[in-house]
Amino acid sequence: MLKNNPSLKGLLLAVIAAIASFGIYFLFLAKPNYYLVDNPTPDTYFFRINNGEQKILASGQYLKIDLDKGKNDIKVFDQNKKMLYDSSFQVIKDRGMLNIAHKDYYVFKQYYGYFRDKDSLILSQGHTTIDGKNFIGDIKKSNKLYNEDFYFNIDEDYDKVIKNIDKVESRTKIFRKQDFINYYNENYKF
Repeated sequence: MLKNNPSLKGLLLAVIAAIASFGIYFLFLAKPNYYLVDNPTPDTYFFRINNGEQKILASGQYLKIDLDKGKNDIKVFDQNKKMLYDSSFQVIKDRGMLNIAHKDYYVFKQYYGYFRDKDSLILSQGHTTIDGKNFIGDIKKSNKLYNEDFYFNIDEDYDKVIKNIDKVESRTKIFRKQDFINYYNENYKF
């Protein structure tokens, strides 16, 4: 039946190609969505989200957590289990980060693609002063409890491969303060 029916052969090949494409995407290219809670300080914190199980976050650690879309509550305790604060935050997107220590984080916009005046594009974005030094580019400082205004989380790297070189694209990444300074100094010379 397959020998005499080229239409059926074409359909089967198209279905197999479609299944292979989805398989490759989900195995190698899909970007997982998740939420993190981060502690860049030398202190240890205990926390409880939405009256769930109490969790511990040691110095310098981050932890993947489950959050519900909409309003969420968090209680944060110090290393002696004394309550530091009880707060609420709103989750809208599929990825975000909780900053339980209210430390400074920086969201930086990285540009991709081929364009002649890359430096002038970055220079036109303004500058941010960190510890008395100017950093040029689209940089936003945040120390709020919850942030979801980024594409790559602190545990992810920027894309190594440029997907579309015909146009200028950008991606944002959230950094701890010192990680941002290190990344910027390694990759930009102004």
